[in-house]
Amino acid sequence: MPKIKTHKATAKRFKITRNNKIIKRKAGQDHFNTRESGVTTRNKRRDLQIADTEYNVIRQLMPYNK
Repeated sequence: MPKIKTHKATAKRFKITRNNKIIKRKAGQDHFNTRESGVTTRNKRRDLQIADTEYNVIRQLMPYNK
């Protein structure tokens, strides 16, 4: 049976921690940030843990990342 290929776009956007949690960067950080409050801008700098419903989909796209 052939090996499963890693989806490279997914591997660049998500990281898997030691405890098998998946971390992603908060979206919408590139431009048009002047109209937002300082609290919103600071909150966008943080990484987020993905929801449990998306976990299995991400793991299928990144089968060998432990």
